[in-house]
Amino acid sequence: MAVVAPGGADPAAVATAKAPATSPAKPVAGRRWDRAVILFLGPTALIMLVFLVYPTIYTIALSFNRGRRGEFTEWVGLQHYIGLLNDKSFINLSTFPPSGAIWNNVLWAIFYTGFVIFLGLVVAVMATRVRYESVIKAVVFLPMAIAATALAIIWNFVYAPDPNIGLLNAILDPFTSGSISWLGNPSLVNAALIAAGIWGSVGFATVILSAALKSIPSEVLEAARTDGANERQIFFRIILPMVSLPISVLAVTLLVNVIKLFDLIYVLTNGGPGVSSRVIAFTMYYESIPGGQFGRGAAITVIMLLLLIPIMAFNIRRFRSSRVV
Repeated sequence: MAVVAPGGADPAAVATAKAPATSPAKPVAGRRWDRAVILFLGPTALIMLVFLVYPTIYTIALSFNRGRRGEFTEWVGLQHYIGLLNDKSFINLSTFPPSGAIWNNVLWAIFYTGFVIFLGLVVAVMATRVRYESVIKAVVFLPMAIAATALAIIWNFVYAPDPNIGLLNAILDPFTSGSISWLGNPSLVNAALIAAGIWGSVGFATVILSAALKSIPSEVLEAARTDGANERQIFFRIILPMVSLPISVLAVTLLVNVIKLFDLIYVLTNGGPGVSSRVIAFTMYYESIPGGQFGRGAAITVIMLLLLIPIMAFNIRRFRSSRVV
């Protein structure tokens, strides 16, 4: 006997009518996101692969090869690295103070980085307390607008031994018995080069640190003065800790510039007198281009890369840290 629903309607028809209608399938958001990632990051990844990853792998492989004319001619293993460690022009630990390209980079890293940050911070703090702050910043930043080659030529005139040409010897001429060869004396050349580098970079540090100082809330400084803190205490206990992150980023940037330093050395001294002012990047160029030893130059490049890795790792870790020490 057939069961009839109230009103004489068919039960199957009633069930079908009450069933919820299924919505059409929606496109998966993840697939659209994947396509967008490939579209936007694909060209960038390809460029990095061609111009960064492949040259890095090629250079590392070349450092274990003789590398004549930049080609893989003869496998030599660690011979280039052992030779560099035994090369007194690259690193010489048998004397005190040490000498060589690596030691010169250490001098640059300590004095150039330290003085640029110190002078940049001093100028930035003092500029905020005077009326013509923008004018002072523009004057201090002016050397950054000069190309490194032009900067080296300017300082070549400053250091010229002839008092009629060299500004520094003209100033010191009444107080000295003869002219000083700033770039020809092995004991003075690195100090002279570092001084030129500092002059060219203080403006950059001033602008970065001035922006960091302006980000400090004025209420914090006013509260410290209300509590009786003097300017020295405010600087060391409030301002300096609050700009520590920009200072560390600036220090990393300057250290990277030190490791790849080349143009200033090339124009002013060409690594001389002798090998007294050579740095790692200049040694890499000298071994590869004039010397034709591309395998040895590639080994120096790998050493530069190994020196940069911990610096960049520190920078990334500092950025990820939410706490400013």
